[in-house]
Amino acid sequence: MKTLLHPKFKFNGEAFSSAEALAKRAKRLFEAGKNDESAIGKFILEWLDERDFIIVKTSGSTGIPKEIKLQKKHVFNSAEATVNYFDIKEETKALLCLPADYIAGKMMLVRAMIAGWDLHTATPGKNPLENQNGDFDFTAMVPYQVFHSLADLHKVKKLIIGGGAVPWKLEEQLQALPTKIFATYGMTETISHIAARPINGTEKSTLFTALPKVDFSQNENGCLQINASEISEELVVTNDVVELISSTSFKFLGRIDNVINTGGVKVHPEMIEEKLSLHINTPFFIASETDEALGERVILVVEGNNTLKLEDYLDAFAKLSAYEKPKKIYNTPQFIYTETGKIKRAEVLKML
Repeated sequence: MKTLLHPKFKFNGEAFSSAEALAKRAKRLFEAGKNDESAIGKFILEWLDERDFIIVKTSGSTGIPKEIKLQKKHVFNSAEATVNYFDIKEETKALLCLPADYIAGKMMLVRAMIAGWDLHTATPGKNPLENQNGDFDFTAMVPYQVFHSLADLHKVKKLIIGGGAVPWKLEEQLQALPTKIFATYGMTETISHIAARPINGTEKSTLFTALPKVDFSQNENGCLQINASEISEELVVTNDVVELISSTSFKFLGRIDNVINTGGVKVHPEMIEEKLSLHINTPFFIASETDEALGERVILVVEGNNTLKLEDYLDAFAKLSAYEKPKKIYNTPQFIYTETGKIKRAEVLKML
Protein backbone atom coordinates (compact mmCIF):
# COMPACT_ATOMS: atom_id res chain seq x y z
CA MET A 1 0.00 0.00 0.00
CA LYS A 2 1.12 3.56 -0.67
CA THR A 3 2.43 5.69 2.17
CA LEU A 4 -0.14 6.84 4.75
CA LEU A 5 1.70 10.14 5.26
CA HIS A 6 2.99 12.54 2.59
CA PRO A 7 6.29 14.26 3.55
CA LYS A 8 4.83 17.72 2.82
CA PHE A 9 1.83 17.35 5.15
CA LYS A 10 1.40 20.22 7.60
CA PHE A 11 -1.04 20.49 10.49
CA ASN A 12 -1.91 24.04 11.56
CA GLY A 13 1.38 25.22 10.09
CA GLU A 14 3.50 22.50 11.75
CA ALA A 15 5.58 20.13 9.59
CA PHE A 16 6.58 16.61 10.65
CA SER A 17 9.76 14.72 9.93
CA SER A 18 8.08 11.32 10.21
CA ALA A 19 4.87 9.45 10.99
CA GLU A 20 6.22 8.92 14.51
CA ALA A 21 6.55 12.69 15.01
CA LEU A 22 2.96 13.22 13.83
CA ALA A 23 1.75 10.41 16.10
CA LYS A 24 3.33 12.13 19.12
CA ARG A 25 1.59 15.39 18.20
CA ALA A 26 -1.70 13.54 17.71
CA LYS A 27 -1.40 11.80 21.07
CA ARG A 28 -0.98 15.16 22.84
CA LEU A 29 -4.01 16.48 20.98
CA PHE A 30 -6.07 13.40 21.86
CA GLU A 31 -5.18 13.58 25.55
CA ALA A 32 -5.26 17.34 26.16
CA GLY A 33 -7.32 18.87 23.34
CA LYS A 34 -10.93 20.05 23.34
CA ASN A 35 -13.63 17.67 22.10
CA ASP A 36 -13.12 18.34 18.38
CA GLU A 37 -9.33 18.49 18.77
CA SER A 38 -9.30 15.24 20.73
CA ALA A 39 -11.31 13.54 17.98
CA ILE A 40 -8.76 14.73 15.39
CA GLY A 41 -5.87 13.37 17.45
CA LYS A 42 -7.64 10.07 18.01
CA PHE A 43 -8.26 9.54 14.30
CA ILE A 44 -4.73 10.45 13.22
CA LEU A 45 -3.44 7.82 15.67
CA GLU A 46 -5.90 5.30 14.24
CA TRP A 47 -4.84 6.09 10.67
CA LEU A 48 -1.14 5.69 11.49
CA ASP A 49 -1.41 2.50 13.58
CA GLU A 50 -0.53 -1.00 12.34
CA ARG A 51 -4.10 -2.16 11.71
CA ASP A 52 -5.37 -2.38 8.12
CA PHE A 53 -8.80 -0.90 8.91
CA ILE A 54 -10.51 2.01 10.65
CA ILE A 55 -13.82 2.12 12.52
CA VAL A 56 -16.38 4.77 11.57
CA LYS A 57 -19.94 5.43 12.70
CA THR A 58 -22.97 6.46 10.67
CA SER A 59 -24.77 9.72 11.42
CA GLY A 60 -28.05 8.12 12.48
CA SER A 61 -30.28 10.37 10.35
CA THR A 62 -32.28 7.41 8.98
CA GLY A 63 -31.88 4.94 11.82
CA ILE A 64 -29.82 3.94 14.82
CA PRO A 65 -26.15 4.99 14.43
CA LYS A 66 -23.90 2.00 13.81
CA GLU A 67 -20.20 1.32 13.51
CA ILE A 68 -18.65 0.17 10.24
CA LYS A 69 -15.20 -1.27 9.60
CA LEU A 70 -13.47 0.19 6.52
CA GLN A 71 -10.28 -1.13 4.97
CA LYS A 72 -7.51 1.46 4.93
CA LYS A 73 -6.66 0.59 1.32
CA HIS A 74 -10.23 1.53 0.34
CA VAL A 75 -10.09 4.71 2.42
CA PHE A 76 -6.81 5.64 0.72
CA ASN A 77 -8.32 5.02 -2.73
CA SER A 78 -11.34 7.19 -1.91
CA ALA A 79 -9.13 10.05 -0.72
CA GLU A 80 -6.90 9.78 -3.77
CA ALA A 81 -9.92 9.85 -6.10
CA THR A 82 -11.14 13.10 -4.50
CA VAL A 83 -7.68 14.67 -4.67
CA ASN A 84 -7.41 13.88 -8.38
CA TYR A 85 -11.03 14.70 -9.32
CA PHE A 86 -10.97 18.16 -7.73
CA ASP A 87 -7.27 18.77 -8.48
CA ILE A 88 -6.31 19.47 -4.86
CA LYS A 89 -2.85 18.02 -4.67
CA GLU A 90 0.24 18.73 -2.55
CA GLU A 91 0.59 22.04 -0.70
CA THR A 92 -3.15 22.73 -0.99
CA LYS A 93 -4.10 25.04 1.87
CA ALA A 94 -7.25 23.44 3.29
CA LEU A 95 -9.60 24.00 6.22
CA LEU A 96 -11.04 21.17 8.31
CA CYS A 97 -14.29 22.40 9.89
CA LEU A 98 -16.26 19.14 10.12
CA PRO A 99 -16.25 16.84 13.18
CA ALA A 100 -13.56 14.17 12.99
CA ASP A 101 -15.95 11.77 14.72
CA TYR A 102 -17.66 11.11 11.37
CA ILE A 103 -16.58 10.04 7.89
CA ALA A 104 -16.56 13.51 6.28
CA GLY A 105 -14.16 14.93 8.86
CA LYS A 106 -12.01 11.80 8.85
CA MET A 107 -11.70 11.91 5.07
CA MET A 108 -10.51 15.52 5.12
CA LEU A 109 -7.70 14.38 7.41
CA VAL A 110 -6.85 11.40 5.21
CA ARG A 111 -6.78 13.50 2.03
CA ALA A 112 -4.49 16.01 3.74
CA MET A 113 -2.12 13.33 5.06
CA ILE A 114 -1.76 11.35 1.83
CA ALA A 115 -1.65 14.34 -0.54
CA GLY A 116 0.61 16.63 1.49
CA TRP A 117 -1.81 19.46 2.26
CA ASP A 118 -1.24 22.41 4.55
CA LEU A 119 -4.26 21.62 6.76
CA HIS A 120 -5.74 24.11 9.21
CA THR A 121 -8.54 23.41 11.66
CA ALA A 122 -11.54 25.35 12.94
CA THR A 123 -14.22 24.47 15.48
CA PRO A 124 -17.08 22.79 13.56
CA GLY A 125 -19.52 25.62 14.24
CA LYS A 126 -22.11 27.23 12.01
CA ASN A 127 -19.63 29.73 10.50
CA PRO A 128 -16.10 28.30 10.72
CA LEU A 129 -14.72 30.95 8.32
CA GLU A 130 -15.79 33.91 10.42
CA ASN A 131 -12.57 34.21 12.42
CA GLN A 132 -10.20 33.02 9.69
CA ASN A 133 -7.92 35.77 8.42
CA GLY A 134 -6.33 33.93 5.50
CA ASP A 135 -7.79 32.36 2.37
CA PHE A 136 -8.05 28.65 1.60
CA ASP A 137 -7.76 26.56 -1.55
CA PHE A 138 -10.28 23.98 -0.37
CA THR A 139 -12.76 23.03 2.33
CA ALA A 140 -15.83 20.86 2.90
CA MET A 141 -19.01 21.90 4.71
CA VAL A 142 -22.57 20.78 5.39
CA PRO A 143 -25.44 22.97 4.04
CA TYR A 144 -26.11 24.45 7.48
CA GLN A 145 -22.55 25.81 7.65
CA VAL A 146 -22.68 27.11 4.08
CA PHE A 147 -25.87 29.05 4.82
CA HIS A 148 -24.30 30.75 7.83
CA SER A 149 -20.99 31.37 6.03
CA LEU A 150 -22.30 33.17 2.94
CA ALA A 151 -20.55 36.42 3.83
CA ASP A 152 -17.18 34.64 4.21
CA LEU A 153 -17.21 32.04 1.42
CA HIS A 154 -15.09 34.32 -0.78
CA LYS A 155 -12.19 33.17 1.42
CA VAL A 156 -12.39 29.71 -0.23
CA LYS A 157 -11.41 28.89 -3.82
CA LYS A 158 -13.06 25.46 -3.97
CA LEU A 159 -15.85 24.14 -1.74
CA ILE A 160 -17.63 20.79 -1.58
CA ILE A 161 -20.96 20.44 0.23
CA GLY A 162 -22.09 17.12 1.68
CA GLY A 163 -24.16 15.62 4.44
CA GLY A 164 -27.52 16.58 2.93
CA ALA A 165 -29.28 18.12 -0.04
CA VAL A 166 -28.51 21.73 -0.90
CA PRO A 167 -31.81 23.67 -0.76
CA TRP A 168 -32.75 25.54 -3.93
CA LYS A 169 -32.79 28.88 -2.15
CA LEU A 170 -29.26 28.35 -0.85
CA GLU A 171 -28.12 27.23 -4.29
CA GLU A 172 -29.47 30.49 -5.73
CA GLN A 173 -27.51 32.47 -3.14
CA LEU A 174 -24.28 30.76 -4.23
CA GLN A 175 -24.49 31.69 -7.90
CA ALA A 176 -22.68 35.04 -7.74
CA LEU A 177 -19.75 33.80 -5.65
CA PRO A 178 -16.28 33.38 -7.19
CA THR A 179 -15.82 30.14 -5.22
CA LYS A 180 -16.14 26.94 -7.24
CA ILE A 181 -18.83 24.99 -5.40
CA PHE A 182 -19.86 21.36 -5.73
CA ALA A 183 -22.65 19.33 -4.16
CA THR A 184 -21.49 15.80 -3.38
CA TYR A 185 -23.28 12.47 -3.05
CA GLY A 186 -22.14 9.65 -0.81
CA MET A 187 -22.49 7.95 2.56
CA THR A 188 -20.38 6.27 5.21
CA GLU A 189 -20.66 2.94 3.37
CA THR A 190 -19.11 4.50 0.24
CA ILE A 191 -16.34 6.17 2.27
CA SER A 192 -17.63 9.71 1.76
CA HIS A 193 -18.66 10.93 -1.72
CA ILE A 194 -18.58 8.95 -4.95
CA ALA A 195 -20.28 11.57 -7.15
CA ALA A 196 -20.46 15.34 -7.45
CA ARG A 197 -22.20 18.11 -9.38
CA PRO A 198 -21.13 21.73 -9.87
CA ILE A 199 -23.80 24.06 -8.48
CA ASN A 200 -22.47 27.39 -9.76
CA GLY A 201 -20.38 28.69 -12.62
CA THR A 202 -20.57 27.81 -16.30
CA GLU A 203 -20.56 24.05 -15.62
CA LYS A 204 -23.57 24.17 -13.26
CA SER A 205 -25.65 20.99 -13.47
CA THR A 206 -28.52 19.13 -11.80
CA LEU A 207 -26.81 15.80 -12.51
CA PHE A 208 -24.37 13.99 -10.25
CA THR A 209 -21.34 12.61 -12.10
CA ALA A 210 -19.31 9.67 -10.86
CA LEU A 211 -15.79 10.01 -9.56
CA PRO A 212 -13.15 7.88 -11.34
CA LYS A 213 -13.66 4.09 -11.29
CA VAL A 214 -17.28 4.35 -10.12
CA ASP A 215 -20.36 3.36 -12.12
CA PHE A 216 -24.08 3.16 -11.43
CA SER A 217 -27.11 0.96 -12.04
CA GLN A 218 -30.63 0.66 -10.60
CA ASN A 219 -32.55 -2.15 -8.91
CA GLU A 220 -36.20 -3.05 -9.51
CA ASN A 221 -37.34 -0.28 -7.15
CA GLY A 222 -35.47 2.43 -9.03
CA CYS A 223 -32.86 2.75 -6.28
CA LEU A 224 -29.26 3.59 -7.07
CA GLN A 225 -26.66 0.80 -7.02
CA ILE A 226 -22.99 1.71 -6.82
CA ASN A 227 -20.20 -0.38 -8.27
CA ALA A 228 -16.87 0.95 -6.99
CA SER A 229 -14.31 -1.83 -6.62
CA GLU A 230 -11.63 0.61 -5.45
CA ILE A 231 -13.60 1.41 -2.27
CA SER A 232 -15.94 -1.56 -1.78
CA GLU A 233 -15.64 -5.22 -2.67
CA GLU A 234 -19.43 -5.50 -2.80
CA LEU A 235 -22.13 -3.73 -4.80
CA VAL A 236 -23.56 -0.92 -2.65
CA VAL A 237 -27.37 -0.85 -2.85
CA THR A 238 -28.86 2.43 -1.61
CA ASN A 239 -32.36 3.54 -0.62
CA ASP A 240 -32.11 6.54 -2.94
CA VAL A 241 -34.48 6.71 -5.90
CA VAL A 242 -32.77 8.27 -8.92
CA GLU A 243 -33.28 9.02 -12.57
CA LEU A 244 -30.37 7.14 -14.13
CA ILE A 245 -28.98 9.17 -17.04
CA SER A 246 -26.01 6.91 -17.80
CA SER A 247 -23.70 4.46 -16.06
CA THR A 248 -21.81 7.44 -14.65
CA SER A 249 -24.52 10.08 -14.03
CA PHE A 250 -27.89 10.39 -12.31
CA LYS A 251 -30.43 12.83 -10.94
CA PHE A 252 -31.41 12.36 -7.29
CA LEU A 253 -35.18 12.12 -6.67
CA GLY A 254 -35.54 11.05 -3.04
CA ARG A 255 -35.32 8.22 -0.54
CA ILE A 256 -37.57 5.23 -1.14
CA ASP A 257 -38.40 4.99 2.57
CA ASN A 258 -39.72 8.58 2.41
CA VAL A 259 -41.97 8.06 -0.65
CA ILE A 260 -45.60 9.06 -0.04
CA ASN A 261 -48.42 7.19 -1.82
CA THR A 262 -51.28 9.67 -1.88
CA GLY A 263 -54.38 8.74 -3.84
CA GLY A 264 -52.37 6.18 -5.78
CA VAL A 265 -49.74 8.73 -6.85
CA LYS A 266 -46.20 8.44 -5.49
CA VAL A 267 -44.56 11.72 -4.52
CA HIS A 268 -41.06 12.31 -3.19
CA PRO A 269 -40.80 14.62 -0.12
CA GLU A 270 -37.35 15.76 -1.21
CA MET A 271 -38.70 17.05 -4.54
CA ILE A 272 -41.45 19.00 -2.75
CA GLU A 273 -38.91 20.38 -0.27
CA GLU A 274 -36.75 21.66 -3.13
CA LYS A 275 -39.69 23.64 -4.53
CA LEU A 276 -40.69 25.02 -1.14
CA SER A 277 -37.17 25.95 -0.04
CA LEU A 278 -37.35 29.13 -2.12
CA HIS A 279 -40.30 30.32 -0.05
CA ILE A 280 -39.75 28.97 3.49
CA ASN A 281 -36.88 30.44 5.50
CA THR A 282 -37.18 28.30 8.65
CA PRO A 283 -36.20 24.62 8.95
CA PHE A 284 -38.96 22.32 7.66
CA PHE A 285 -39.61 18.96 6.05
CA ILE A 286 -42.36 17.12 4.20
CA ALA A 287 -43.88 13.92 5.61
CA SER A 288 -47.21 12.09 5.57
CA GLU A 289 -50.00 10.84 7.80
CA THR A 290 -52.86 8.39 7.33
CA ASP A 291 -55.87 9.63 5.36
CA GLU A 292 -59.09 7.64 4.92
CA ALA A 293 -59.64 8.76 1.34
CA LEU A 294 -56.08 9.13 0.03
CA GLY A 295 -54.37 6.41 2.04
CA GLU A 296 -51.64 8.92 2.91
CA ARG A 297 -51.76 12.69 2.85
CA VAL A 298 -48.85 15.10 2.56
CA ILE A 299 -48.06 17.23 5.62
CA LEU A 300 -45.64 20.09 6.22
CA VAL A 301 -43.66 20.12 9.49
CA VAL A 302 -42.09 23.48 10.43
CA GLU A 303 -39.67 24.32 13.22
CA GLY A 304 -40.65 27.33 15.35
CA ASN A 305 -43.13 28.65 17.87
CA ASN A 306 -45.43 30.43 15.41
CA THR A 307 -48.75 28.72 14.69
CA LEU A 308 -49.06 28.60 10.91
CA LYS A 309 -52.01 27.77 8.68
CA LEU A 310 -52.27 26.46 5.11
CA GLU A 311 -53.31 29.89 3.84
CA ASP A 312 -49.98 31.31 5.05
CA TYR A 313 -48.27 29.35 2.27
CA LEU A 314 -50.57 29.92 -0.72
CA ASP A 315 -47.79 31.47 -2.82
CA ALA A 316 -45.37 28.66 -1.98
CA PHE A 317 -47.93 25.93 -2.68
CA ALA A 318 -48.80 27.46 -6.07
CA LYS A 319 -45.69 25.74 -7.49
CA LEU A 320 -46.88 22.29 -6.36
CA SER A 321 -49.15 19.79 -8.07
CA ALA A 322 -52.46 18.86 -6.42
CA TYR A 323 -50.91 15.66 -5.02
CA GLU A 324 -47.83 17.46 -3.69
CA LYS A 325 -49.68 20.18 -1.78
CA PRO A 326 -49.61 19.67 2.01
CA LYS A 327 -53.04 19.06 3.50
CA LYS A 328 -51.99 20.03 7.03
CA ILE A 329 -49.22 21.97 8.81
CA TYR A 330 -47.60 21.01 12.10
CA ASN A 331 -45.34 23.22 14.21
CA THR A 332 -42.83 22.17 16.81
CA PRO A 333 -40.51 24.54 18.73
CA GLN A 334 -37.34 22.52 18.11
CA PHE A 335 -36.43 19.74 15.68
CA ILE A 336 -34.23 16.83 16.73
CA TYR A 337 -30.93 16.77 14.86
CA THR A 338 -28.03 14.37 14.46
CA GLU A 339 -24.53 15.53 15.44
CA THR A 340 -23.89 16.29 11.76
CA GLY A 341 -26.92 18.58 11.46
CA LYS A 342 -29.44 16.29 9.76
CA ILE A 343 -33.07 16.33 10.90
CA LYS A 344 -34.21 13.10 12.56
CA ARG A 345 -37.56 13.04 10.78
CA ALA A 346 -38.91 9.88 12.38
CA GLU A 347 -38.17 11.13 15.90
CA VAL A 348 -39.72 14.54 15.21
CA LEU A 349 -42.89 12.86 13.89
CA LYS A 350 -43.01 10.58 16.91
CA MET A 351 -42.70 13.61 19.18
CA LEU A 352 -45.56 15.32 17.34
